[in-house]
Amino acid sequence: MMQRMMRFLVGLGLAARVATVAAQGVPEKPARAEAAVWPGVRPSGSVLLPNGWSLRPAGSQTPLGDFPILLAEHPSQPVLAVLHAGYGEHEAVTLDPRTNRVIGRAAVPETYGGLAWSADGTRLFVGGGFDDVVYVFDHAEGLLSKRRTLALHGPGPAGAEDPTTPLPRARRGAEQAKGAVAGLAPSRDGSTLWVADAFAHQIVQVDLNAGKAVAEIPLPAESYPYGLTLDESRGRLYASLWGRAEVAVVDTAGRKILASWKTEEHPNEMLLTKAGRFLFVANANRNTVSVFDAEAGRPLATIGTAIHPQAPSGGTPNSLATSTDESILFVANANTNDVAVVNVADPAHSAPLGFIPAGWYPTSVRTSRDGKSLWIVNGKGTSSRANREGPAPGIPTPSIREYIGGLMRGTLSTLPIPTPKTMAAYTKAVYESCPLAAEGSATASGPKPPTGNPIPGKVGEPSPIKHCVYIIKENRTYDQVFGDMPEGNGDAKLCLFPEEVTPNHHALAREFVLLDNFYVDGEVSADGHEWTMGAYATDFVERTWPLSYRGDRRVPYPAEGKLAIAFPSGGYLWDKAREKGVSYRSYGEFVGKGDEPGAAVTTKLDALQGHFDPLYPVYDLTVPDQRRAERFLAELKEFDEKGEMPRLIVMRLPNDHTSGTRPGAPTVRAMVADNDLALGLVIEGLSRSKFWKETAVFVVEDDAQNGSDHVDAHRTVALAISPYIKRKSVDSTMYSTSSMLRTMELILGLNPMSQFDAAARPMWPAFAETPDLAPFEHRPSRIDLRETNAPDAPGAEASLKLDLDEEDKADDLVFNEIIWKAVRGADSVMPPPVRAAFVLPKPARDDDDDD
Repeated sequence: MMQRMMRFLVGLGLAARVATVAAQGVPEKPARAEAAVWPGVRPSGSVLLPNGWSLRPAGSQTPLGDFPILLAEHPSQPVLAVLHAGYGEHEAVTLDPRTNRVIGRAAVPETYGGLAWSADGTRLFVGGGFDDVVYVFDHAEGLLSKRRTLALHGPGPAGAEDPTTPLPRARRGAEQAKGAVAGLAPSRDGSTLWVADAFAHQIVQVDLNAGKAVAEIPLPAESYPYGLTLDESRGRLYASLWGRAEVAVVDTAGRKILASWKTEEHPNEMLLTKAGRFLFVANANRNTVSVFDAEAGRPLATIGTAIHPQAPSGGTPNSLATSTDESILFVANANTNDVAVVNVADPAHSAPLGFIPAGWYPTSVRTSRDGKSLWIVNGKGTSSRANREGPAPGIPTPSIREYIGGLMRGTLSTLPIPTPKTMAAYTKAVYESCPLAAEGSATASGPKPPTGNPIPGKVGEPSPIKHCVYIIKENRTYDQVFGDMPEGNGDAKLCLFPEEVTPNHHALAREFVLLDNFYVDGEVSADGHEWTMGAYATDFVERTWPLSYRGDRRVPYPAEGKLAIAFPSGGYLWDKAREKGVSYRSYGEFVGKGDEPGAAVTTKLDALQGHFDPLYPVYDLTVPDQRRAERFLAELKEFDEKGEMPRLIVMRLPNDHTSGTRPGAPTVRAMVADNDLALGLVIEGLSRSKFWKETAVFVVEDDAQNGSDHVDAHRTVALAISPYIKRKSVDSTMYSTSSMLRTMELILGLNPMSQFDAAARPMWPAFAETPDLAPFEHRPSRIDLRETNAPDAPGAEASLKLDLDEEDKADDLVFNEIIWKAVRGADSVMPPPVRAAFVLPKPARDDDDDD
């Protein structure tokens, strides 16, 4: 089959890109730059995501739970186990692969990874996340029972536990966990379980007969062991070191490290061939799989898995499977929503066979024991989701299913092992779903720019714009601010901060351009700031933030430069500026408070050392944004006097996040109005500077989170401000955060950071050839900025309990309801945030029409 597939695919002509088709049912608005295309189902059945990529998953789709991350087939029975580790309930679910029906569910307090059957199939092992334990379930005919706990550190609970009684979330408060369980590897004789203790940077050996840990094998600092693969014939254990780009080779008898093999960034899942000859390692922070001759202990090859050979990083390969004869390798590319298929009959000389379209963020790929079926677990399902049963007043614990973090309801794709004919159709569908230009990352994707447009079509081409100012704000949807603007596609009923509160936002949108089809790429601040500055969130960030946001304060905040393992291999915007010798400066972004009270602000990023303003206030809701504006304007005056300003300026204006109704704090309206005035003052100052004629300002929220929006909860407030903007226009081109980044990169001559800014359409339609140098005049605030919350304000008691020291530490469902009631009154009913209600796409077929 493999040879026929190779012959069939040689010379395969891939179909043209998807043609955009205007969405039905969206009301026409006047003065748009071009016909609007909105996210949703396309005529062919594919789903257009807000980031411009499409989904068209192959096979049948079975609904799963909250962010499924792993699948394991029972060693002898027709049973599949799937592990869920999202914002909502953590559980192991068993399914019958013959019918894809759920057999049973087994809840666990928390999991971060780790799912393995015992060799005889009588037990299922599940990692216990930051509780630093392993759960053991008895198994019979698909049903899991008699949950027991194996403690990795210190004494554990004695005896079997009642499986109907939830286990306590041990050390769930401020106490720091020692580790967090990732991969598991049980021995064939059932006596030993090897555990990757990721955050403790060690491997733990558990004696299953004694029911306790008997040894700890320390690993180098910042290792973050992820996957484990046991080779009992050689007495070896392979551990992928997520944080060090290495595979550790461990002697199981001597409990010591024998060797370390270099991979590329973020090695995660591994696959050892049956005879133990070859070891495949997926490198999530690159587009590659490392191949080792395990017998000889040497590297053999690096296999590329990206859709285009020259594509930047961003594919996130994170799971591996082979055909029964081990001649074909399947690689799940999480971020590009596909499975790469590779001929590995000779692993040293692999050959690509094409791609299979998956759902949103595939996290696990497996082939069936009989060699007939392929299973793909899609962590985020097959679409954005509607949440008609959103947060409701009076309900102390609203349904997490309606929070954006809880909407990642996964699916299981089931399909036959592909034939040459189906591979051709699948590959065609994947290329049609990908907006990345085949010409390479230097050339912008999408239609060519109009003649004379100030935004180049290729990196390195000249632009009359020399300076980019990038302003990051916090957590608002389009409808919350611009829903009252009749010029755009808004819903006034959802508008919390109309022109009375945000006169500068409204004036900027009217005088320059209103962007009513703009979406954030992230879900929350943890991945939102990563997407905002890097056009990508690594697998570490995607896997970690749901646990932090579901309330476990032991889980570190995995973003904004706090942990090196979170850094994308493609770098951040300032890395690309440094690479090209472009001057840059940060005002509060990826800069934080020192470790000690009163310590100077600091950053852990090498590229920002000496490139941030130490006097600019970092994230602190007690500091008005006007003070931030004043500080920047003071430096702008110095730039004016010297005649030189950094070409890239990144600035944080965070106070539209608000402090809720915390007594004594500024009211919600006052904080948003403060943020609005600060923005107006900054733009006015820039527009009156000597740099204005060569400047473009871009404003965006890092994420939209749980606010209401009638189009999609990822739709957000975004502004583009420049003499080169088409004045008084409405641009309904579908853009994302990556589009804004791509536009700045093209202006400054910077290479893209990931496949997502490389693939994003630049904001050409918003710009004009002839500049209009008229300055902007800020609007004074229309409300009292000194207005404070009364002790009996709606939600005051709840606000006092919220952690507002860092963004998104507060319960977002509660917080957004507080904001709604603070504006609309205690008796008002907060409408549910609306997500795009998409149907499941049909599988790709040879006779499907192009979009």
